[in-house]
Amino acid sequence: MPFTLTNKTALVTGGGSGIGESICRAFARAGARVFLLDINKDKARTVVEEINAAGGQAEAVTGDVQKQEEMIRICEEIVAKAGRLDILVNNAGIAHVGNLEGTSEEDLDRIYSVNIKGVYNGMRAAIPHMKRQKGGVILNMGSIASSIGLPDRFAYSMAKGAVEVMTYTVARDYIEYNIRCNSIAPARVHTPFVDGFLAANYPGKEKEMFERLSKTQPIGRMARPEEVAYLAQFLCSDEAAFITGTNYPIDGGFLKLNT
Repeated sequence: MPFTLTNKTALVTGGGSGIGESICRAFARAGARVFLLDINKDKARTVVEEINAAGGQAEAVTGDVQKQEEMIRICEEIVAKAGRLDILVNNAGIAHVGNLEGTSEEDLDRIYSVNIKGVYNGMRAAIPHMKRQKGGVILNMGSIASSIGLPDRFAYSMAKGAVEVMTYTVARDYIEYNIRCNSIAPARVHTPFVDGFLAANYPGKEKEMFERLSKTQPIGRMARPEEVAYLAQFLCSDEAAFITGTNYPIDGGFLKLNT
């Protein structure tokens, strides 16, 4: 079976819904023991129960990616239980809509705390364990927003740009320890966030706006979360052992075909 994760231990942040949930399910089906971190404990518990009921191995962990001491504790607890930490997926993130003038200092601090510092905290907590075991994989969730100027995404684009560059530097600094670090850069993905955003900002016009946003991808639709999860599974598998320091767009042709 290709892209197996048998005997691998993975920590996925933001694993309670959307892309993170699909990654947890895909990893578990591939044989990984998955530790799921999400700020919504009820969602995390539900996903874990469903994975275990389907024959997988999953466990919910409690913590806040914004707090380094909690991420260090989580990684130490995982290693104590499983013996090692093979995979870290930094997926937890929040969004913000607004240009420079529409981004308050509080908005900027909030985006920084979760989308940049949260990724840093996860890697800072995982790297020592991966160094000791002489190997590991880190996968950061980026965005096409780091490559182009999306309208009204000032703070979000800033954060995803930082994630992309952190990916490159960590890949370079820890290559001698057999630690690989890559990122995935999706375009629009149909997640519960999209539905909530449309309901809040375009009441009564959700279907119309959904179709309009879908057509901004040359392929004519948004990505499905499981499609991003399949790419994540490949990049975290041994078949991708030669891949590091790379940002992978998964965008329905958005970056190259939108002219």
